Amino acid sequence: MPWPAAGRADGPDRGPVFWTESIMTHSPLSAERAPAAAPAAWVLQACDLAGQRGERALFEHLELALEPGAVVWLRGRNGRGKTSLLRLLAGLATPMAGEIRLHGVPQKLAGAEGRRSQLYIGHQNALKDDLTAMEALRFLARTRGERPDDEALALALQRLGVRGSRHAPVRTLSQGQRRRVALARLALCLHVDLWLLDEPFDALDADGIAALNGLLSEHATHGGATLLTSHQSPSLLDPVPRIFDLDRHGLA
Repeated sequence: MPWPAAGRADGPDRGPVFWTESIMTHSPLSAERAPAAAPAAWVLQACDLAGQRGERALFEHLELALEPGAVVWLRGRNGRGKTSLLRLLAGLATPMAGEIRLHGVPQKLAGAEGRRSQLYIGHQNALKDDLTAMEALRFLARTRGERPDDEALALALQRLGVRGSRHAPVRTLSQGQRRRVALARLALCLHVDLWLLDEPFDALDADGIAALNGLLSEHATHGGATLLTSHQSPSLLDPVPRIFDLDRHGLA
């Protein structure tokens, strides 16, 4: 199946409207509609989705869509199912009901090309303690079938401010440094259409947050879309993230 080209739709065929909120600097949250687009123009769609953890149902009838250039903050109380939803969208779990589409193609039909079009980084850093920071980053890149050279790896670590620690074993790094090494994958994947990030700001100091915001902004500028969770309101200003509140879809 040919992979649809990403982009905004200009024609009269418009898809459904999905309600979110936007973060307004120094002002209350306001409602905002996600831009209307034809189905193939959405980077990601969740249609009438239902999810569970074990035997417990978490949410149902969930509708979510991300267009190119979008950054969406997935918000909700503890235990509501934010991580479970991200894992569903990443294809790491199976929904109870509904469908996930990547560029209009059902996820189950998207195959290897669909998997390469997205990057999931969980709240665990997935770094091997006995490897150096550069070796650990190289290993993670190879799990995607990519083979960056030493210069590309060093530059990615530099974007997150940990190039000077590239030869240090992961076990010697602080939690903040480990998180930066894990997030250096983003600098290697600016070409990837969809980022799914679980608590990416966790353990980062002000400089780390600024570095991550820079990558999020650059990714959006190039037409990438991001869905992320965070316990704190994101400070990203370009673009201003929309809010998707999972509490509105959760089950009592």
